[in-house]
Amino acid sequence: MRTKKFLIIVLFSLVYGNSFSQILSTEEKKLYDMIMEYRKEKGLPNIPLSKSLTFVAQSHVKDLQTSGLVNRTCNMHSWSNNGPWTSCCYTDDHAKASCMWHKPRELTSYQGNGYEISYGSYGASVNAEGALKGWKESSGHNAVIINQGIWADNNWKAIGVGISEGYSVVWFGEELDNN
Repeated sequence: MRTKKFLIIVLFSLVYGNSFSQILSTEEKKLYDMIMEYRKEKGLPNIPLSKSLTFVAQSHVKDLQTSGLVNRTCNMHSWSNNGPWTSCCYTDDHAKASCMWHKPRELTSYQGNGYEISYGSYGASVNAEGALKGWKESSGHNAVIINQGIWADNNWKAIGVGISEGYSVVWFGEELDNN
C-alpha cells in the first residue's frame, strides 16, 4: 500500500508540477520572508522551511483552485477527492479538524500534525501582502503565526507555504522536517 501511495503522489506531482523539489515561487518566498520578518518584530524566532509542509501547502492550494469544494458547509481547510489523499469537509465547528491535521503524515514522511492557515480571494489573484494582511486582521490566524492564545505553547519547528491564483495557505508543524 505504501508503494502505491508513493506512486500516486509522484504522479500527482508530475501532473501539477514538481513539488518534490520544493521550489518556492517568487510570491511564496516573499510570503515566507514576510512571515519571518513579522515574527522577528514580535521577538519570535524564524521557522525553518519544510519540504514536506511545503509539498502539502502547494498540493492544497492546487486542490482548492481546481476542486470548487469550498461552499457553505466546507471551508478552505477541506480537501477534495481529486488527489492522492483522503477527502474531508472541514466545517466551522472544527468537528473534523483531525482530517486536516493528519495531511502531512498522509502525503509525506513528516511525522507530526500540521496546522494550516488559509486565505482566499474569490475571483482574484492572491499575493503575499494580501494574504499576510488578511491573517494579521484575523485574530485566530494571527495567533497561529505569532504563537498567541491557544497557540502560545506551540513551538513551531517547520513551515510550508503555497500560493496559487486565488488561494494561499501556510502550514505549521512542531516537529523538524527530516527531508
